[in-house]
Amino acid sequence: MTDSALRPAPVLASTGLSIQFGGHVAVNEVTTRFDAGTLTAIVGPNGAGKTTYFNLLSGQLRSTAGQVHFKGEDVTRLNAAQRTAKGIGRAFQLTNLFPKLTVLENVRLAVQSRHRAGFNMLAVWRSRSDLIEQAAHYVSQVGLAARSGDQAAKLPHGDKRKLEVAILMALEPEILMFDEPTAGMSVDEVPVVLDLIARLKKQGDKTILLVEHKMDVIHSLADRIVVLHNGRLVADGAPAEVMASAIVQEAYLGARRTRESRRERAVAHA
Repeated sequence: MTDSALRPAPVLASTGLSIQFGGHVAVNEVTTRFDAGTLTAIVGPNGAGKTTYFNLLSGQLRSTAGQVHFKGEDVTRLNAAQRTAKGIGRAFQLTNLFPKLTVLENVRLAVQSRHRAGFNMLAVWRSRSDLIEQAAHYVSQVGLAARSGDQAAKLPHGDKRKLEVAILMALEPEILMFDEPTAGMSVDEVPVVLDLIARLKKQGDKTILLVEHKMDVIHSLADRIVVLHNGRLVADGAPAEVMASAIVQEAYLGARRTRESRRERAVAHA
C-alpha cells in the first residue's frame, strides 16, 4: 500500500483552482491540500495571489475554473456564508466588524449565529445567559474584557484585529483562515494575536491557514509553507526546505529588486 493511500483525506483541498479578471489570471490552476490539525502558511511576494486564493477557498470569490472540497464535499458553488456554516472560518486583512455595536455585541452575534438562535438580540440575550457567558469568554481570550462595552468603531486598529479574531473563534469553525492577522499592529500588540494562534494550533482540533509576510512568525508557527508566485503554486513543503529553495529565493529577491529599482528611479526623477 502506498503512502498516499495511508494518508487521511484532507479537510480542505483545491484542484486546478483559477480565477481571471479580464485578461489577468490572478490564481492559476492551484492544486493543494490542507490536512486536519495542521498550520499552513501561504506566502509569496506582493501580487502573488495569496489573498485572492484565500477568497476562493472561503467563498468571497467564485472561481473561473477548478474546485474546492471541504471534507470530501464539493463546496465550489457555495457562497461565503454557506461555507462558514459548514465550518470554514475567515478573518480578513481589513477588519470586518459591526462598527456601531459594542465589542461584546459583535461577538454575541457570532455565538448567536453558531447556535442558530435567531437575530432578535434583546429577546435572545435576556433568556440565554449561557450564550452571553460564551461571548464574554471569547472577548476575554483576546484581551478585550476591559473594552467589552466599547463601540467597535472607536477601537484602535490593533484592538479591531483582536475583536475579529474573537468573532472567528466564537463561530468555532473547523478551519481558521487568517489573512495577515498582525497587519497594522504595534510591536506590543503583535504577541497577543500570535499567542492566540499558537494556542489554537496547540489544541490540535483546528486546521489553520495563515497568510503572513513576517518570516519569523511563519517559522515559529507553521508546520508547512505553500508559496504562490504570479498566481501559481511554486513550492510546498516544510518551512526550512521551502524557504531555502532556489525558486522561493528568486521570487522574493526578484520582487525586492523590482521595488528597489522603482525607488531608485523615483529618487532620480525627483
